[in-house]
Amino acid sequence: MRVELLTRDYPSQTRGEAGGHTVELTRALRRRIRVRVRCFHTERAEPDTYAYRGPEGHEQGYSAFQFLGAGLGMADDCFDADLVHSHTWATNAAGHVAGRLYGIPHVMTMQDKELLGAGHESEAAEERPDGRHALSGWMERASAHEADALIAESDATRETILALYPEVARERTHVIRPGVDTELWWPDHGAAVLDRFGIDPAKPIVMFAGPVTRRKGLPHLLRAAFLFRPDAQLVLCCEQPKSPEVAREVDELIDELSRRRAGVFRINSTLDQLGMRQLLAHATLFACPSVREATGAVNLKAMACGTPVVATAVGSIPEFVEHGDTGLLVRYEQHEDGSGEPVDRERFAFDLAHSVNVLLDDPELAARLGEAGRRRAVQDFSWDGAAERTLAVYQHLTADR
Repeated sequence: MRVELLTRDYPSQTRGEAGGHTVELTRALRRRIRVRVRCFHTERAEPDTYAYRGPEGHEQGYSAFQFLGAGLGMADDCFDADLVHSHTWATNAAGHVAGRLYGIPHVMTMQDKELLGAGHESEAAEERPDGRHALSGWMERASAHEADALIAESDATRETILALYPEVARERTHVIRPGVDTELWWPDHGAAVLDRFGIDPAKPIVMFAGPVTRRKGLPHLLRAAFLFRPDAQLVLCCEQPKSPEVAREVDELIDELSRRRAGVFRINSTLDQLGMRQLLAHATLFACPSVREATGAVNLKAMACGTPVVATAVGSIPEFVEHGDTGLLVRYEQHEDGSGEPVDRERFAFDLAHSVNVLLDDPELAARLGEAGRRRAVQDFSWDGAAERTLAVYQHLTADR
């Protein structure tokens, strides 16, 4: 079987979960079948991997025009494939065209559906900074309407897809949860990265890692941090913010928090895998305060590193983090506008801080949850398992061809 896998970033150099997902899935699939990867921008020194560029004048950023233009080149080169598999909105149109052009099945993996939901237009524009989210939404919707199969990364994501796109039949959707490489993410207690930033391994550590966006909920974690145990350190691995408004709010909260307590570390530089792994392994807990979330791949990495997770019970998170077993989940009342924001911001911060302090005050409980998280990551979230389930979808669609 020859499969064309279309993706935006490969390897993931500028984006988060979607790029990392395709790298790991491709590696596992290539142990079973031939997979050719077609991605954007710079050529990769990897066999069966090809890069494309869009029309001149749209080179900067993530332009929907650029993706649409480059995608036509991708589609044209799928002439001898048995199946095409597109990942995220940026390549959905390319997969759709390839399927139509060569009469082959088109499989879509869909992520981060909340960005197109009602009430999320400002964040959609933030995540798709060229402002053409209407065009990108059309690319996704038109492709989903006729795709032979749609893969969601969780039950919650599938239900969101079906709600947003009622023309998609449930039987065409499949849930295949992502994996985590537990040989790359493990309890590494080397201290080089802690020494580099002056973090004290003898004191409790609360860690956050992710982009500075509304949906990741960092401002809520910062408000909660005013109520953390006084000796707790807060380590923030922040990607560059896209919204000036959110960036300003986060900067002000960090400045105020740093005046009130010691041990607040903001790491804006991109850490390599070793550094991130050591931070996760040393953390007493990993905090995920998202108000909207698809899979939260970093939660799986924390679990693989033997670290318990304190997270909001939103989106797909409860399908990965089990309350009282691998971490603690914080439930709260959300506004009905679809933003995910709490009705009572102060109560939310209090409840989040309470769950964090439960683990800070009980190291034995934290260790027990962390060990269970590592076991769950190894047993339930392997990339080989995800590849086998993906291959089963491929085989079903190509059985009569």
